[in-house]
Parts: sequence; structure tokens; C-alpha cells
Amino acid sequence: MATAARARRQAFGEGFALFAECLLTGAWFALAALPVVTVPAALAAASRHLRAYTAGEPASWGVFWADFRAAWRGGRPAGLATTGAALLLLLNLAVLAQEGVPGRAGFALATFAVADLALTVLLRAAADWEPGSRWRDLSAAAVEHTRTDAGGTGLLLGGVAVLAAAAWALWLLAVPMAGCLVGAAVAVRRRRLDREADAGE
Repeated sequence: MATAARARRQAFGEGFALFAECLLTGAWFALAALPVVTVPAALAAASRHLRAYTAGEPASWGVFWADFRAAWRGGRPAGLATTGAALLLLLNLAVLAQEGVPGRAGFALATFAVADLALTVLLRAAADWEPGSRWRDLSAAAVEHTRTDAGGTGLLLGGVAVLAAAAWALWLLAVPMAGCLVGAAVAVRRRRLDREADAGE
């Protein structure tokens, strides 16, 4: 009984430590993503940080910053594409905010659905990033994983929706929630790799 209690306390402590690391990672991500064009690189660095943390490898601000710089050097086109997509989303929302737009509710729902799906693909690509990776290849693989891993895609779509709702209620919540969302992307990646390993045995 005492052994089981200790195991539960240890599991709770490890889970709480991971949650705290996700919150810290959200703050680091927010700082790195401030220019907006650096969002993909910031997501990649945040994902690699949490992957390293859960694997027991060195995970510090210095390592995060080095990964961020490496991701940014090879990810400028992805950053520009993300910025362009964000501007297009804002433009659509500005148009839909006007009275008298035909089918406004339907178009707004479609806009949010497409944005949710696009961010899910970006999260999957960032979770797989390694130094030297090409964003074009990462994005193609992320689209395929989004199509074939329905469970993981559903988790990420829901996470993005929760992040949007939290940010709408109180924008400061977007910072810690971003770290939790990155953690979810890392968990979905690990789940997918474990399933692929099991299928290959």
C-alpha cells in the first residue's frame, strides 16, 4: 500500500512538473513569436524543448534559443507564409464583422475551421522539427499525418479551439495555453511514433 502511494505521489509530481514546464515553454514561445513571422521557428524550438525535457535530455533557455535560431535560419519562407495566412484571416474577419454580408455566419465558421486545421498542421510540422529539417518536407508529412491520424488530429483541433476560447476570454491566458498546446503536439507525435513502432514489430 505504501509503495502504491509513493508511486502515485511520484506520478503526480512528475505530471505537475511537466505541466509547469509547459507553462514556462509557453512564455518562451510567446517571446520568440512576438514578431509573428517567427511563429513556426518558435513552435519548433518549443516542441524540441519539451521533447528534450520529457526524454531527460538537456533542456534550458540556452538550448531553446539555439534551436530557435536554427529553425529561423531554415524557416523564413514558412514564417512569411504563416504571416500571410494570419493577415488573410484577419482580413476575412474584418469583412465578416461588417453588417449585411451574405452568409456571414457560415463564412465565419468556415474561416475558423480552416484556420484551426492549418494551425494543427503547423503544430504537427513543428513537433517533428530537427536541426537541418526542411519545412517543405515537414509540412508535407504533417498533412499526411493529419489525414491518417484522426485521433491525434482531433486532439489538436480541440486544443486549438480551447486556446482560441481562452484567449478570447482573457488574452493573457494565450501564453500558458500556448505551452500546453505545444505539449499536446509533442504528445500526439509520441503517440504516433509508438503506434508506428508497434505496427512495425
